[in-house]
Amino acid sequence: MQHSILAINFGSTSTKLAWYLDEELQARETVQHDPERIMRFGSLLDQQPMRRAAIEDFLDRHGVDPHSLTAVVSRGGQTRPLPSGVYRINGLMLDDVRSGRWGTHATNLGVVLAHALGAEWGCEPMVVDPPVSDEFGPLARITGMPELSRQSSFHVLNQKAAALRHCREQGLRYEACRFVGVHLGGGISVCAHADGRLVDANNALDGDGPFSPARAGTLPSGSLVRLCFSDRFSEAEILEKINGRGGIMAHLGTTDIVEVERRIANGDTRAELILDAMCYQVAKEVGAMSTVLEGRVDAILFTGGIAHSERVTGRIRERVRFIAPVFVYPGEDEMQSLSQGALAALTGTRPCLELTAPAEAAPSEAASDEAAREFRLNQ
Repeated sequence: MQHSILAINFGSTSTKLAWYLDEELQARETVQHDPERIMRFGSLLDQQPMRRAAIEDFLDRHGVDPHSLTAVVSRGGQTRPLPSGVYRINGLMLDDVRSGRWGTHATNLGVVLAHALGAEWGCEPMVVDPPVSDEFGPLARITGMPELSRQSSFHVLNQKAAALRHCREQGLRYEACRFVGVHLGGGISVCAHADGRLVDANNALDGDGPFSPARAGTLPSGSLVRLCFSDRFSEAEILEKINGRGGIMAHLGTTDIVEVERRIANGDTRAELILDAMCYQVAKEVGAMSTVLEGRVDAILFTGGIAHSERVTGRIRERVRFIAPVFVYPGEDEMQSLSQGALAALTGTRPCLELTAPAEAAPSEAASDEAAREFRLNQ
């Protein structure tokens, strides 16, 4: 049986769509929505008719009968923490994304719409390796400050996709392997994969690890606190320095690694120093994650857009190749990863999971953010 799969990935002002027959891409496009129109909607869920119209137009133009689809797979939304995997969207997942209790993002609407379309068209509504995936153990969470815990926040979808691809190509079983995965993009995540679980990673959004093209990574804590209270910057400005205008952007005024390499080729020693420092920090994080795996590392896997850079991967490789063999899978194709995950569940090569009620109830909407963090820590 051939499986017809529609992958959807909602951004704040974009709708990414792709249609696959089994593993073969048939059509894909990105619809850009007018930001002013987006702002006129009262809530995120109010955008549903506009987003649905974009999907139906895409299918119509490519001659796809919606009722012939086997699955509609969306990038995962903001729900309670859960293990990585392929999930059938059910009532509990819908309740989580509709409430906004765990965060608000356009992907929440993708989950809602995938479920509605699946019910109407008679196909499976799914998400794959959602960004809230959390498989950390207690040791990975604890910091030296009881008020703060380390959170699972990294490129789960692309990390898992690269590892599964490596296993397919090398004839390995993911659940029997130990990898250090390195996602090189606007954010950089380095993850320890142990026997089928993502057991530790740097917080690639606004926490720790290497600096990246747009993010500051680990910073000297005392100096950061003093900067926050120096009256030089507002809270919003500090947060933007951490995520958005940190890293290479802060040093060189660009996030484009191709541009940085062009400057280096033209003799810019400052650009060379900063890019090499980023590679140095990535290599340090690979070393740290290899200790999480107790030195038993089967392979180091590079993925992400910057993995196309032979300079970057080469600099990191020089420092980490003594740990394990290095493999490079450049690019980050979230649509393909979504489709492949859905296909694996449809064909039985990955289990299709469902969100179930946790052992203790999630904090109410009136609960404090601290209560939500505490709940996350205890799961």
